[in-house]
Amino acid sequence: MLKKGEHFEPLGNGISVIVSEENHFSTDTILLADFSAPKKHEKVIELGAGCGTISLIWCRNQPPKSITSVEIQPQGADMLRRSAEHNRLSDRITVINGDLRNLGGLVEFGSFDMAAMNPPYKIGGGGIVNPDRQKQIARHETECTLDDITSAAARLLRFGGRFCICQRPERLTDVLLSMRNAGIEPKRLRLVQQRRDKAPKLFLAEGKRGGNPGGLVTLPTLFIEGDNSGLSEEMINIYGDYKEKYL
Repeated sequence: MLKKGEHFEPLGNGISVIVSEENHFSTDTILLADFSAPKKHEKVIELGAGCGTISLIWCRNQPPKSITSVEIQPQGADMLRRSAEHNRLSDRITVINGDLRNLGGLVEFGSFDMAAMNPPYKIGGGGIVNPDRQKQIARHETECTLDDITSAAARLLRFGGRFCICQRPERLTDVLLSMRNAGIEPKRLRLVQQRRDKAPKLFLAEGKRGGNPGGLVTLPTLFIEGDNSGLSEEMINIYGDYKEKYL
C-alpha cells in the first residue's frame, strides 16, 4: 500500500491519508475542507486535489452523495486512489488524473453542486521558484492560472452551484474579479488570522454560479489561536479528532 517516503497521516474518525514530502497538506487545507463542507445529497468535485486530504475530510465529517477528485500530477492521483482504497471509499471517491482545463469527456459539465480548490498561491513566474517540479506545481501557477480555475469551476457547476477557494489576502481582488468574470458571483468571505494581534494570513471565499451581482457577506474572522496562545475553540472543533496532533 505505502511506497518509499510515504506514511499515513490520521485525519480523525478512522480516516487516514497517504502523504509524502512532495504531497502533503497544511492547516489551510483543513480550513477549506470545513468552509466548503458539502451536504449529504450533493455531488461535489475537488480540483487540484493533491493527495486528496479535502476529499477525505469531507468523507470523515459528512459524506456527500459522490466526490470526484481531479489531480494533474500522477503521483498525487495515485496516492489518493490508494488512500481511498485504504479507507474503503473507492465507491464514493472517483479519482481523475487530469488537467482541470481539459475535463471534457471525463466528467459531466454543469452537474456538480459544489466545487472546491486549494490553489497555488503564487502567480506563475512570481517569487522564488522551487526546483522540485511537484512542489513548483503546487505553489506556483505553472499548470493553470486563477482564471483557468474559476472558468473550470463555472463549467462544472450547475446553475446555483457553489465554488469555494482559499488564497492569500494579497490576491483577494484577483480572486473576486476572476470569479465574477467567470459567472460565479462572490457571496461569502472569511478572513483567517493566526491570533488577534496579527494581520490576516488567509481568506476563504465562496461564490454562486449565476448568482445575482452583489450581496457579499463577510463572516466573522476565524482565529487559529485563542487568547491563551493555544488553539481557539473554533479551531479545536474544526480539527475534530485530528486536534490531538496539536494539543
